[in-house]
Amino acid sequence: MKNYKMIPKISLWTLLALGIAVIAAFFLGGDSGTLEVAGDFLGIPKFTDLFLGWIYILLGLAILITLCVLVVKLAGDFKYNPKRAIRSLCVVVGAVVLCIICWLLGSPEELHIIGYEGTDNVGFWAQMADAVMYLVYILFAATIITVIVGACISRSRK
Repeated sequence: MKNYKMIPKISLWTLLALGIAVIAAFFLGGDSGTLEVAGDFLGIPKFTDLFLGWIYILLGLAILITLCVLVVKLAGDFKYNPKRAIRSLCVVVGAVVLCIICWLLGSPEELHIIGYEGTDNVGFWAQMADAVMYLVYILFAATIITVIVGACISRSRK
């Protein structure tokens, strides 16, 4: 039983070590060429694909873990406190609706990126980039509003 409790700690330290190695490779691994942008020559890191792959893996893990924890918590809440479970489910539905609205706000038109000649800046990926930017803006604004309202409420209670 004691070894079972060590698994999360070992996993976190392993992910941290891998992350540091990937970041070190990206920043210290040298250049694989240069790119001219507006008259300046910029270096292209050798391990850009490795770095982006690592970011995708971490993002996937974060989403997977969040969804698993959410499902387990909702199942427990439905069993012991259905009212709180419905409230939590409303928050999840609201988040999904917000993501859909942000997706619909996004545009599949081509993004003009200086020095980029690939095909990932048009269609689905362009709309995804727009949707993520809109989502970040909305969540950032909601965070600021929540902090201000929370501060006002705590001051009014004193």
